[in-house]
Amino acid sequence: MNLGYMRVSKFDQNLDRQKQQLQEYGCELIFFEKLTGTKLDRPELNKLLDYLRPEDTVVVTDLTRLSRSTKDLIEITDLISQKGAHLKSLKEAWLDTTTAHGKMLFTIFAGIAQFERDLTSERTKEGILAARARGKHPGRPKTDDEKIKYALYLIDQGMSRTDAADKAGISRMTLYRKIKDEMTH
Repeated sequence: MNLGYMRVSKFDQNLDRQKQQLQEYGCELIFFEKLTGTKLDRPELNKLLDYLRPEDTVVVTDLTRLSRSTKDLIEITDLISQKGAHLKSLKEAWLDTTTAHGKMLFTIFAGIAQFERDLTSERTKEGILAARARGKHPGRPKTDDEKIKYALYLIDQGMSRTDAADKAGISRMTLYRKIKDEMTH
């Protein structure tokens, strides 16, 4: 069965063009949502993935409807593949995992993306080690304990957490984390 997935980023955008293309291709069921592709939790995409059966084909008008990053695309395609289903993009003809050629091309692109992630990770680790060798300590600087104590004192005096954080010169989240840490210890 051909299952369509269509998405637009904003609520006021129109899905008509995508719907027409998916219907013309022969999609019997179409899942749609109006929400950014950068969100990992997309309810309709999750329903589609749950609904998938072996030999079904997920059809999208173009890859940007399914994912905004290579990493997410690979993960979504892997989930589709684990179900024994396929993926087809109408715009990117090379992405059609129903064919041996399409599977091979996708595997190559997935390998390149993984290689890129691994190189980035290696460079980051090397950079951290080099900085430490020079006596630097990469990362977020530790918040001054005196500022935190001052903020906690202000809260004890009746000031709101937000105002106490502002007055002490620390972020609200730093203050909230410190309060949470003290409650759990």
